[in-house]
Amino acid sequence: MKDLELPGYSFKIIEEDGFRKIFDPVRRIFVKLTPEEWVRQNFINYLINKLNYPAGLISVEREFKWNRLQRRTDMVVYSRDGEPLILVECKAPDVKIDGGVFDQITSYNMKLKAPVMVITNGVNHYACVADENSGGLRFLTSIPPYEEVEKFIGEL
Repeated sequence: MKDLELPGYSFKIIEEDGFRKIFDPVRRIFVKLTPEEWVRQNFINYLINKLNYPAGLISVEREFKWNRLQRRTDMVVYSRDGEPLILVECKAPDVKIDGGVFDQITSYNMKLKAPVMVITNGVNHYACVADENSGGLRFLTSIPPYEEVEKFIGEL
């Protein structure tokens, strides 16, 4: 798998049914190792091990309905009160992060209403908040650690 712009982590990877599979510590299952899954698993480990987000507050690939269509989030981080804090969209490393990807995450966030949105392809990472004054996005310099995220959101 491609090297990413994230800290290096060790993973449980197996061969099963002719596919390489990687262990997801949030879902507690082995999942098919695709380029997008490689990014997702590295980013999960980044949130848990570097930014101290509790694994129990992270949801991976949860389905929801939006405009009568089934959609699926890559990842949502919740507060201890069960409110969405961060919506994460993961793409494969070779996928260019463009306006279409930002449109995707902002449309999902119309339903979920997470204060912070993150888009990553493992190489480039963008964290932003909806700017209600301009109607656009305001980009952040970093994702706050878990201990600071609720305070950070309160200051938005």
